Amino acid sequence: MRIIPIASGKGGVGKSLIAANLAVVFAQSSKRVVLADLDLGASNLHLVLGYQSPQKGIGLYINGTQGNFSDIIVDTEIKGLRFIPGDNEIPGTANLKTSQRKALVKQLLALEKDTDILILDLGAGTHQSILDFFLLSGQGIIITAPIVTAILNAYIFLKNASYRLMYTIFTKGTKAYDYLDQMRKEGSGPRKLYIPKMLAEIRQVDPASYAKFKAHFDRFHPRLIMNLIDDPKDADVSMKIRRSCEEYLNLQIEHLGIIYRDSIQDVALSSRLPVVLYKPQSIIAQALYRIADKILQSDEEKFSLTDKEIDDSFQEAGAEAESDFENKVEYVEELLHSGALSQGDLVETIKSQQFEISKLKKENNFLKLKLAAAISQGFKP
Repeated sequence: MRIIPIASGKGGVGKSLIAANLAVVFAQSSKRVVLADLDLGASNLHLVLGYQSPQKGIGLYINGTQGNFSDIIVDTEIKGLRFIPGDNEIPGTANLKTSQRKALVKQLLALEKDTDILILDLGAGTHQSILDFFLLSGQGIIITAPIVTAILNAYIFLKNASYRLMYTIFTKGTKAYDYLDQMRKEGSGPRKLYIPKMLAEIRQVDPASYAKFKAHFDRFHPRLIMNLIDDPKDADVSMKIRRSCEEYLNLQIEHLGIIYRDSIQDVALSSRLPVVLYKPQSIIAQALYRIADKILQSDEEKFSLTDKEIDDSFQEAGAEAESDFENKVEYVEELLHSGALSQGDLVETIKSQQFEISKLKKENNFLKLKLAAAISQGFKP
């Protein structure tokens, strides 16, 4: 069973929409798919699939109200796709206890008997539960968008996932664990030291723990999807995450591709249909099909990627951004010529985009001021 955790450091970047649509595409490819809503406390994945609020969900199972885990798994109208609803009405589901998390993981892994692909739609942020679910696979997917906060939070998520893996591998009583604990007490933990430097020091004091961590870390190769882009140049922003991960985390990430912002997604959502079903020939649906195909064609047992393979994935994403933009422009021209899109509609669309750009500029300036103030006080990101 291939496990695909899908996460984002920041909400509002389309994580759940991508998770649901990929699940549909995999099911269309004759795979037995289970889609689990693990965005506990803010579960809304059922809306993308066209369901009303489910009567049973993970919250009931976690709190012991629902005895059998199999009873909360829902058969969807899409052949091959089953769905596990979350729960946003039961207090405490967003902050799982260790025992609850382990019990849930055990049930999810038990699905292997009749499941080819298990997709985990995780909550936004870096809560310990979210990180642990993400680390169930070495090839988890991080969703981001070409805005400063989304890029920063995507990097922070991968940074915290890397440190969570470190704390999981280094057991209490080892010199490596004592080293990390000492760094934490001195305030020189993840915000002050970076993994390459820390690992060099750990290798000196505890070679056995270092080797154990290295074996796990070498199998950790997250994948990136850049969503909500408006211009081909937006695809270049992903290089910032790549450079930061390689320099500060000693982590290689693979680029799965880009998805343009498209109002058709909002129409599909209001129609309670995944966009790949609502309009499969749209630019956004075709991008999702392309990404799904890359995942299916990849070797799930191959955890080590060459530098060339990493470079190729980023170059391919850039080429896809150019190609999809041309197709998008041609589509708008066809709508104008056919009369389906009036000049007034086009003007309103441009005004709306200008408003969004204005908001992003204000947000960017605000973050720059905060960063400048932090740097002036001696803070190092």
